[in-house]
Amino acid sequence: MVVHTFAFRWKASVSEDQKLRALAEIRGLQGQIPGLLETWVGVNVSPRSIGYELGGVMKFTDRSALDTYGAHPIHQKLLQWLMPLIDPIEIDFEA
Repeated sequence: MVVHTFAFRWKASVSEDQKLRALAEIRGLQGQIPGLLETWVGVNVSPRSIGYELGGVMKFTDRSALDTYGAHPIHQKLLQWLMPLIDPIEIDFEA
């Protein structure tokens, strides 16, 4: 199993609607991408967030499934509009 974690810092011009859209679309990936077993995403409540306002965890069957996710057209469509709005960090590990 591979765990994919991510956190976003929003750019200054990002609206609340765009933030809500990101949450909904990330959650909506579940069931659409082969090998994506579980998805958790939400607003960061940690006082140690250093500006990262949204975080998430995804569980994949294996590294191949994570690679498939990265290139999947549905994920790529999300990234097209989302990437200009965020300063992301990602960590992936085998569990």
